[in-house]
Amino acid sequence: MPSPKAKNPGRGGGSPVLGSSNGRFEFLSLTKPTNRSSPPHLLQRQGSDPTTARLRASESPARRRGSSSSTGSAGGQPEEDGIRLNPSLLRVALSSLLAIDLWLSKRLGVCACEDASWGSARPLMKLIEVTGHGIPWLAGAAYCLYKSDSAAGQEVMLNLLMGLLLDVLLVAIVKAVVRRRRPAHNRMDMFATFSVDSYSFPSGHATRAAFCGRFLLAHLVLAAPLRVLVLLWTGVVGLSRVLLGRHNVTDVVFGFWMGYCQYNLVEMLWLSPQTLQGLLGQLA
Repeated sequence: MPSPKAKNPGRGGGSPVLGSSNGRFEFLSLTKPTNRSSPPHLLQRQGSDPTTARLRASESPARRRGSSSSTGSAGGQPEEDGIRLNPSLLRVALSSLLAIDLWLSKRLGVCACEDASWGSARPLMKLIEVTGHGIPWLAGAAYCLYKSDSAAGQEVMLNLLMGLLLDVLLVAIVKAVVRRRRPAHNRMDMFATFSVDSYSFPSGHATRAAFCGRFLLAHLVLAAPLRVLVLLWTGVVGLSRVLLGRHNVTDVVFGFWMGYCQYNLVEMLWLSPQTLQGLLGQLA
C-alpha cells in the first residue's frame, strides 16, 4: 500500500516537493508561494537552482557593468567594437548635410522640365547655361589670342586660355574620382556633353564662372557697371544649374570655391609671351 506521505507531501514540515517526468524531484523555496495554476515545467524552471537565483538577484547592474568593462579592458577588443559601432559625429553631420542638400536641390529644381512650376523660364535658363559652357569660352579665348596685336593683350589671353584648359582638366579629374550622379529630376539635354558630364560633382559651369569672373574683374573689366554685370552673371550661372536640375546645391558651392582657387593657381603660374617662347625653344 502506498504511503499517505507520498500522496500529500505538502503536509509535512519540510519543503514542498514537485515531481518531474524523468523521475527527478525539485525542491521549491518556502519564501515564495507556489502558483498551482502554473504549469509544472515553469515551476521546475523557477526552483531548479535557488542558489544561483539568489546570487543573480544580489548582484547589482553596476557590478555587472563593472565586471564586463574590466573584462573588456583586459582584452582590448570590446572597447574597439563599441567605438566602431557608434557612428562618428563627422559621419552624422555629413549624412545630415547630404539629406538637406538633396531636399533643397529638389525643391529648387523648378525649371527641370516644361511641366515644372517655372517651366516657362527653362529656355532662358538653358541660354544662360550656354554662356557658361567651356566650348564658347575656349573658342573665344583662342580667337582673341590670335587676333590680339599688343603683347599685353596676348599675355592676358594666353593665361585666360591656360586657365580654361586647367579648369577643364581639374573638373574632369574630380568628377571621375567622385562619380556623383546627377539629380534624378535632371534631363540630359545639355549642350555638347562628354563622358564625365554624366557626373555631377563639381559643377563645371560654376568653376568656370567663378574663375572667369575673377579673371575678368582683375585684368579686363574696369568700369563699375560692367563689373556689376560680371558678378551678376557669375551668380546667375551657378543658380541656373540648380534651377535646371543639373546639379545639387553642394555641387555649385564647391564649384565656386574650386574656380576661386583656380584663379589663384593661374596667378602663381602666370605666363608671359617671353616665358612661353623660352619654353617652346627648350622643347624644340
